[in-house]
Amino acid sequence: MLLRTRLAPFKLIAVLLFVVVTSAPVFAQQRPLQTQDPEAIGAGNVLIEAGVDYGRSIFFPASGLEGHLWRAPALGVVIGVGSIAEIQLTGSPYKRLTITERNDAPLADLVEPGDTTSTVEDLVIGTKLRLLAESETTPAIAVRIATRLPNASESSGIALDTTEFYASILAGKTIESVRVALNAGLGILPDPILASRQNDVLTYGLSLARALDERLDVVGELNGRINTRGDEAPLGTESLSQFRAGLRYTIGSARLDLGGIVGLTSRDPGIGFTAGFTYMFKAFDVK
Repeated sequence: MLLRTRLAPFKLIAVLLFVVVTSAPVFAQQRPLQTQDPEAIGAGNVLIEAGVDYGRSIFFPASGLEGHLWRAPALGVVIGVGSIAEIQLTGSPYKRLTITERNDAPLADLVEPGDTTSTVEDLVIGTKLRLLAESETTPAIAVRIATRLPNASESSGIALDTTEFYASILAGKTIESVRVALNAGLGILPDPILASRQNDVLTYGLSLARALDERLDVVGELNGRINTRGDEAPLGTESLSQFRAGLRYTIGSARLDLGGIVGLTSRDPGIGFTAGFTYMFKAFDVK
């Protein structure tokens, strides 16, 4: 099964981006997006997020499985260890694929027969450090380093049992009434079939955020990675690209979010949604 690009959603993307850039400003926060803002959450603060993600028609080339994927709950914890630094942990204790198609693939024999398969999600541990504060003329700049650990079972068919490394430069700027965040970086992804090979991919993200009123925000992004190998990418390390757009509603220190997902490659969901809850509180003093 060859990697294919989904072109039809680009009209929808253009409409949703127009909605985002013609509304009022918002304080940057990640959910339901994946693009990171360079600003840290603040010294001594802890941010907890939980949500549910659903994607239709996702293809896993290493195992040959295709189907509809649930992640519930999708969890995240961010700890502000200083005014310019934070530690991030994300993952899910349960993700489940309803199998709609099985294809020949190197790891296909590892997956047990049945209509579904499930496993935990790999834990991602990251740290973000802001290097440059935003000014009237310059954006805020930060670096982020993250590692994806091989917690999930390879025999599930929806995990690769490999350790991945990511390093990114993050930029963010409020331009008049629009908050813009830009990510660019490198990912080192091992080949799950041949241990001596790896694929160094380029990662990217561009998000826009505006506020419709004091509580309701509208957000959108394009986020993914690009295969840099001239030959065929190792299975499971191909290019990815998603467009997300959604709403966030703030109630005091809590925020509810709802977003739609449009996949632009065969490795991404054809369409999906995410919904979640974020809460931030002061947990300790940093001296």
